[in-house]
Amino acid sequence: MEEQHGFPLNKRYWDTTDYDNAIRELRFGYQDDEKKPMFNDPESRLVVEKLTDEQNFKIVLEDTELGVKHRNNVGSTFFDHWQDMTEIYKETDRKDKYVYEIEMLAVWQFGLGLQLDYFKLGNDNIIESADEPNSLRVKNSVNVNVKTLISNYIIYLDEVNNEDAFSEEGKSKFVIGIDTYFPKLIALYPDGNYSGMKNKTELMLKKSESDKIKSSLSKLIELIDSKKNEV
Repeated sequence: MEEQHGFPLNKRYWDTTDYDNAIRELRFGYQDDEKKPMFNDPESRLVVEKLTDEQNFKIVLEDTELGVKHRNNVGSTFFDHWQDMTEIYKETDRKDKYVYEIEMLAVWQFGLGLQLDYFKLGNDNIIESADEPNSLRVKNSVNVNVKTLISNYIIYLDEVNNEDAFSEEGKSKFVIGIDTYFPKLIALYPDGNYSGMKNKTELMLKKSESDKIKSSLSKLIELIDSKKNEV
């Protein structure tokens, strides 16, 4: 299958223009009774695989041969596209179950990975552009960005409130996001303020009835505590 709904499936990496077109098609180009691309559909899985492939942004954002400002601008466009992507697979059925749970979570996790690169580039750009990189003003700007990134990650934990909308497969996919990306965040910014994240995690731990989700949340709390003890 070379083309489906006009998606550029032959391209090794999708650029921001490809995302712009693909997102528009996925959001508005399907009839209500027409299934959107899914991982378990051999006819359309390549579309969602391409859409959620982190290499599409990493090939640019992690290329140190390119300028920080250019990479930051590309990252900003990817971030805007990702926010639009979150609208593609939110549908629930008459039983309030997610219709596209695996795809929705894959989009979420694409965003978690993207933000690690994007916010780091934003901070690098602030430091590189400053007259006094070590000034209090610059440090405050960087800290504000880190605070925003942590807050964005906390939003992912809100899905524990919707755990009844997930199948067991969906719950397993959800915890992959916590177990994979949250440790990367904390490793990248070990001095960040994770008190809000810990509080949210503790609340979700009390609320969850899923053993696999509770296990993942407990490990996150332990990780946050271990970093706090190192300071």
